Amino acid sequence: NIAHELKTPVASIQGYLETILENPNINDATREQFLQRSYAQSQRLTSLLQDISTLNRMDDAPEMMSEENVNISEIVSNIQKETALQLQRKEMTFCNHLQPNIVVRGSTSLLYSVFRNLTDNAIAYAGVGTTITINAELSSNKMFDDHRKWHFTFSDNGVGVAPEHLPRIFERFYRVDKGRSRKMGGTGLGLAIVKNAVLLHGGTISVHNNEQGGLCFEFTLRA
Repeated sequence: NIAHELKTPVASIQGYLETILENPNINDATREQFLQRSYAQSQRLTSLLQDISTLNRMDDAPEMMSEENVNISEIVSNIQKETALQLQRKEMTFCNHLQPNIVVRGSTSLLYSVFRNLTDNAIAYAGVGTTITINAELSSNKMFDDHRKWHFTFSDNGVGVAPEHLPRIFERFYRVDKGRSRKMGGTGLGLAIVKNAVLLHGGTISVHNNEQGGLCFEFTLRA
C-alpha cells in the first residue's frame, strides 16, 4: 500500500517534468501549468512521508513520546483560525463548544494531529454549507482521580458514510471513494493517525452516522 501511494505522485512529477525537458519549445503557459502540478504532487508526497513517519513513530517507539500538559481548547481554537479560509470557501460553520483550558497529558504534536485530521476530513467530505460541531465533557472515577477522562464528540451534519465502510474507516490507506480522496489531496492515513494517537493517550474512539445526517466521532483522552 505504501509503495503504491508513493508511486502515484512520483509518476506524476516525472511525467510532467519529462514533458517539459523533451519539449524545449513548449509554450510558457503550459510549462507553468506543468510546474504547478509537479509542485502540488511534491507537496502530496511530503504529506505522505510525514504521515508515514508519524505512524511509524507511534508503532515503533511509543515510549519515546514526550508528555506535557496540553491545552486542547487552545489547539482547537488555533485550528479553527488556521482553516478559516477553507471553511469559508466551503461555506461551512465551525461550532466550537469546548470550555476554556481543557488540559490533558500527552504529546502536543500528536494531539494536534487528532483534531486537525478530523477537521480536514470534515472539510473535505462533509459537503458545502455544512456545520462542524465539537463538544467535550469530563467524566471521572470517584475512587481513582487519575482515571478521569475527557469525552469528546466531533461531528458534522454532512453526507455521512455508507454503513459498510464504517468498520474500516480507521484502516491505513482505506478510502471510501478512492478517486475522490486522491483528488482532494488526502493521504489515506489521517484517520489512522487519529485512532493511533487516541489509543496512545489512553483513550478509545468510535464513529457512527448521525440520525440527522453526517459523521460523529466519539473519543476519550486522559485528563
